[in-house]
Amino acid sequence: MKRIVLISLLALICFSGAYAISKKVVKKGKATVEVLYFHSKQRCPTCIAIGNNTQEVINKDFAAQVKSGALKFKEIDISTPEGEKVADKYHVTWSSLFVNKWQNGKEVRNDMTRFGFENARTNTAAFKAGLKNKINQLLK
Repeated sequence: MKRIVLISLLALICFSGAYAISKKVVKKGKATVEVLYFHSKQRCPTCIAIGNNTQEVINKDFAAQVKSGALKFKEIDISTPEGEKVADKYHVTWSSLFVNKWQNGKEVRNDMTRFGFENARTNTAAFKAGLKNKINQLLK
């Protein structure tokens, strides 16, 4: 009798483990977009504009995607030890903006730093539209 109970429990554990693994596989296939804004403690007006405009686009146009986890925004201070580690991974040495797609554990990077410096302060509408367009493209 004890043997039957033990076998039943093991079968139940194995079945529930397989179910959990299959749920992870389904979730793993779903793409997420990650917006990374790198900066140091001292920022020029253009760097500040990149950060503020990026935050505004994400809060205004993508609140639902942030809430669902489909979109993540990270502001990274490269002058901190934690920020420096992330900056090294991206080969960043100054203010930068990346919009990356993650799917199945693989990252596709989109460096939008140049675009940000060309538009965030002097052509805010173009910056916001371009950033929104890139995020929408990657969310598909």
